[in-house]
Amino acid sequence: MDDSRIIRTEYSDLMQKSFIDYAMSVIVARALPDVRDGLKPVQRRTLYDMYELGIRYDRPYRKSARIVGDTMGKYHPHGDSSIYDALVVMAQEFKKGLPLIDGHGNFGNIEGDGAAAMRYTEARLEKITQEAFLADLDKDVVDFVPNFDETEKEPSVLPVKIPNLLVNGSEGIAVGMATNIPPHNLSEVIDAMKAYMKDDTISTRGLMKYLKGPDFPTGGIVINKDELLDIYETGTGKIKVRGRVEVEKAKGGKVNLVITEIPYPMIGANIAKFLSDVAALSETKKTADIVDISNQSSKEGIRIVIELKKDTDVENFTNMLYKKTRLEDTFGVNMLAIADGRPETMGLKQILKANVDFQYEVATRKYTTLLQKELERKEVQEGLIKACNVIDLIIEILRGSKDRAMAKACLVEGKTDGIRFKSKESKIMAAQLMFTEKQSNAILDMRLYKLIGLEIEALINEHEETLANIYRYEDILSRRDAMAQVIINELDAIKREYAKPRKTVIENAEEAVYEEKKMEEMEVIFLMDRFGYAKTVDTITYERNKEAADAENKYIVKCKNTGRICLFTNTGQLHTIKVADIPFGRFRDKGIPVDNISNYSSDKEHILCVASQTELNLYRLLFVTKQAMMKVVDGGEFDVSKRLVAATKLADGDEVLDVSILKEQRNIVLQSAEGFFLRFPIEEIPEKKKGAIGVRGMKLGEKDFLEAVYYIQNAVESAIKYKNKKLILNNLKPGKRDGKGTKVRG
Repeated sequence: MDDSRIIRTEYSDLMQKSFIDYAMSVIVARALPDVRDGLKPVQRRTLYDMYELGIRYDRPYRKSARIVGDTMGKYHPHGDSSIYDALVVMAQEFKKGLPLIDGHGNFGNIEGDGAAAMRYTEARLEKITQEAFLADLDKDVVDFVPNFDETEKEPSVLPVKIPNLLVNGSEGIAVGMATNIPPHNLSEVIDAMKAYMKDDTISTRGLMKYLKGPDFPTGGIVINKDELLDIYETGTGKIKVRGRVEVEKAKGGKVNLVITEIPYPMIGANIAKFLSDVAALSETKKTADIVDISNQSSKEGIRIVIELKKDTDVENFTNMLYKKTRLEDTFGVNMLAIADGRPETMGLKQILKANVDFQYEVATRKYTTLLQKELERKEVQEGLIKACNVIDLIIEILRGSKDRAMAKACLVEGKTDGIRFKSKESKIMAAQLMFTEKQSNAILDMRLYKLIGLEIEALINEHEETLANIYRYEDILSRRDAMAQVIINELDAIKREYAKPRKTVIENAEEAVYEEKKMEEMEVIFLMDRFGYAKTVDTITYERNKEAADAENKYIVKCKNTGRICLFTNTGQLHTIKVADIPFGRFRDKGIPVDNISNYSSDKEHILCVASQTELNLYRLLFVTKQAMMKVVDGGEFDVSKRLVAATKLADGDEVLDVSILKEQRNIVLQSAEGFFLRFPIEEIPEKKKGAIGVRGMKLGEKDFLEAVYYIQNAVESAIKYKNKKLILNNLKPGKRDGKGTKVRG
């Protein structure tokens, strides 16, 4: 191989360049909107493709699959799902302040149900999209660039007449950055834009007299009004939103709490999450006021009904919902968009400035194009009027010419050679006509009916209209205030037709404060079966079903409903569970897996000991590991509030074999896998801290390990079955801790 053809480069430099190229591609060409039209590339291409296909608001719907396929094939080769998802979002009125696409069919709902497949749904442009987003594309108002394979042309930006970035907002995740812009009220955005056009020195505070804050399509209440100024100045911050709650009286003196509007971040699957969170408040005894919960939402709007007891403190309960559920949520604002080809975080004034500058640019290009067309029309009209005045001479030239080229040469350049005239005077006059190229073509193409008197009069009127247009366009282009007035007039027309009342209320609200009702302390019985399902029952229920409870459950612990249950596992971890989080009810209830209410994972560890935290405070615990490490720990060390703590320290490759609460045990018996038994008094095991590794309890062979641990009470015979024979542990020869033990043969 010829080494001269090999380009040597540093690998790290190549990787850096490649990653930057990829990141910029995602930032500019995929994830972030342009500040001028407020659209991401996929949205812009979809709308333009629909415009090209003629799918207007006043025409029949077309299959979404056709739109997606055409967009993908011509402009956006990134997969059909991304295009269809963008189309669906632009049609969902609960996500967009101003839907841009009119969808026909199942386009999903506010509760998170997805849209039907693209082969089933149909779509067309909304009227405002056609009038305010795609109009004037034929007037050279924006640059067109080649598509991905250079077979088509697409607009680099749409000539949007409103600050769409503010009206519809945007969300997207790029590489190392993300955008999250809330939607706003169309009428307020237009008023703010007009205010900036009239006075570009206006402050953000001044602009916010017109644009009060976000206007979410789901309504709700913004409760941190005073913080909005800083958010709109910097382009970043957190907007706190609450759902709207109404109180209705129900039968029997009960009260219904009805949620009619939800925070914007709650849309989708979070509505179901909210319902389950409210149900959990009742299940975990956080409140006893809930009688029933029902979701009665429909196409007409949100209606979530929570039925409450008669004596419920409604205000306190509502505040609890704000604190414990997503009925009060946060919208993280990050107004990041592409400006001049680069991502930039912008405040309200910067966004409006970019949009106003864009409107002036579009208007300049539009009226320059219109002026050029009118000047061309004027030229032609003047030629036709002049021709009508000497129509007999024109006819003489045409009849006397051999071909079109000869006639045209005479009209444009005054060449009369070869043309037969009736008189010398006609020839002299013909040589002086001197029409322009465009005028001569128009004369040659003119039909005879244009010579009718009324047609000539219409031509003169049309000429006068053209002159008026030229004067108007020149005035607009020469005076910025005249152009500003034209833009403002267009904005006013859009506002008159498409303005809607504000949905979101903006105010300053106090922090939600609720008094948690103290739980009435009572003694309960914790039950957990061998499958890890746990529940609590009252002591009466337990005593009534004691025989069945003892037979069916692996762990039975007496505790307080205000206390904690402690789980010790073979990995040396301590998991704590609030008794209040454990379902309380009937004896035959299944209960809940402890995995669901703690950090315990039944796949990775298993439980060795279960006790109440109150019981642990009264006793000491003995830990024994497979490598025969032992220690006694005071139970008070495990009085912790954390859900997960290390109960003991383990050597590499070791695990806990046994954890026992020391009550009446006097002797301990260790059994190794190779059949060695060692009996010695528990008092020989020193007391250590929970963070200690402990001391050795038995000398083990190289491959030996502890298999079982037994305890003996004084004067109580303890027997086990070992190798199918009965072994009385009391008869084992007493030894010392750290001994080898006695080999027991089967």
